[in-house]
Amino acid sequence: MATTVHEPPKIDPRRSPDGQSPDLGQSGNGGWRNLVPTDGDSRLVQDYSPPPSSTGIWVVLFAITMMFAAFTSALFVRKGSSLDWRHFTLPSILYFNTIVLFASSVTLELSRRRVSASVGGLKAQGEGPAGWLYGTLFLGLLFVVGQYVAWLQLRADGLYLATNPSSSFFYVLTATHALHVLGGLGGLTYVIDKLRKSVLRRSTMDAAARYWHFMDVLWLYLLFLLWMKL
Repeated sequence: MATTVHEPPKIDPRRSPDGQSPDLGQSGNGGWRNLVPTDGDSRLVQDYSPPPSSTGIWVVLFAITMMFAAFTSALFVRKGSSLDWRHFTLPSILYFNTIVLFASSVTLELSRRRVSASVGGLKAQGEGPAGWLYGTLFLGLLFVVGQYVAWLQLRADGLYLATNPSSSFFYVLTATHALHVLGGLGGLTYVIDKLRKSVLRRSTMDAAARYWHFMDVLWLYLLFLLWMKL
């Protein structure tokens, strides 16, 4: 008696259990080749993932915070173990510089809100945000110039970098902050260039605004620290 051997059925790995063969490349239900939502709106996936500029700015702000935390700790330790710590009056221009820096934050926030309101029409409405950005750039430069004037006032009083531990901390803290403000001015220049070319992304503008506002808060903290300890 002859025995017939049947060939086992071939299974298509792409075939689903219900017998259909969906096209993974065109899948709208989250296939591994195409992460498209079921309703076909890819913007939901894009909004779920934060832009690189947003993630990067938080890393930068964390690094700056750690740096000035180290400076603060060094100041407390140095003053506590020093017998030659010299107290001095802070230059009065520092308070004017504070007003200037906070005014620059106001102009930047006005620009940021106009950019957010004109997404998709930056070319037509770009003059408004650009004007406030130029104002922020001017005020930021004025702040740095004011810090330089404060250093000149200290030199006129005979206080240099190596005169006393207190004056050393003043120069180091204010100069380091001024350098970060200059970095922020470079970022604002980049934002202005992107806005002029009508290719500015809202995430880029938001990242620049976060950095600049952080510089304001950091300076307010430093001014209070210098006023209390120096």
